[in-house]
Amino acid sequence: MTRRTLPAVLATAAAALLALTACGSAGGSTESSSSPEENPYGLITPGEIRVASVGDIKPYAFADAEGNFSGFDIELFQDVASRIGVDDVVFTGQDFSSLLASVANGQFDVGVAAIGITDERKETVDFSDGYLAGYLTILSTPDSGIESADDIGGHRLGVVQGTLQETYAMKNFPDAELVRFPDNNSAISALNSGTVDAHFLDYESTKAYIEQYGLVSVEDIPSFDAPAGFAVAKGNDALIEALNDGLGEAMEDGTWKELYQKWFPGSPMPDQYLPSDEQSASPSPSASS
Repeated sequence: MTRRTLPAVLATAAAALLALTACGSAGGSTESSSSPEENPYGLITPGEIRVASVGDIKPYAFADAEGNFSGFDIELFQDVASRIGVDDVVFTGQDFSSLLASVANGQFDVGVAAIGITDERKETVDFSDGYLAGYLTILSTPDSGIESADDIGGHRLGVVQGTLQETYAMKNFPDAELVRFPDNNSAISALNSGTVDAHFLDYESTKAYIEQYGLVSVEDIPSFDAPAGFAVAKGNDALIEALNDGLGEAMEDGTWKELYQKWFPGSPMPDQYLPSDEQSASPSPSASS
C-alpha cells in the first residue's frame, strides 16, 4: 500500500464507522427498540396515541376551522386514554373510507369515529368493546315525495363510502341508485341542490342538518347489531385490553352517561352502557358509521 492511497483508505474507514454509529444512534431512538416497560401498548410513539378520526360527523367526532377535534367519541376516548396512563392524544382527520386501512397499516394507533363493529371490518382491524348502538336515518327534503324507506326505490340515495349505511343500503335498497360521497357535508350539499333525493346517515347526525336546512327525517331504522368501537391494528392485544378496561371504568363510574347527556341531549339512552345498577331496558337510539 503506497503512501498516496493510505489517506483515502483511512477516510473511507472513518466514513463507514461514522455511518454505522449514526445508524446505531437512530435505531436506538426509534419506537421499535422501546422495551415493553417503556411502551407497554405498542404505540407508534411511546407515550402518545395517534388517532385517525373524521372531521364532520357531529356530534360524534368533528373538527373546527383550526383543526381542533371535539364530540362524544373524542371526549370519551380522551377519558379512556387518560385512564390507561396516556394523556398525549393526537387526532388527525381522514375520509371514513380510508380510516380503517390507515390504522391497519400502522399509520395510526387507533381509529375513533363511531365505527360500527362488523365481521367484515374485523378482517382488517381489531376492536375494543362496543360503546354505542342505535339507529340509521333516511334524510330528505320536505317536497321529495319520499315518505318511508319503501319509497327509496328508483331514487338517488346518498351514502358515505365505507360506512354501515352504505352496506345496509346495498343489501336492503337494491332498487335505489346509490351515490357515494367522502363525507356527510358533501352529501347534504348534494341533497340541497337536488343532485340526490335522500341521504342515509346516522340518527344523531341528522339533528344539526334538519335544524340548519329544514330537512326531514323519513324513517329511523334500528341498527343495534353493529355497536361502535375503537379500532386497533391486529395483534395489539395489550392496547385492546387496556382500552376495554378504561371503557368499563368510564361506564361504571357514570362518565359515559355524563358525556352522552352532554352530546345527545334529549335522546333516549342505550342503558347497556350505564352503571350496572342503572341498567333496566332495551337499547335506544344512537348510532355508528
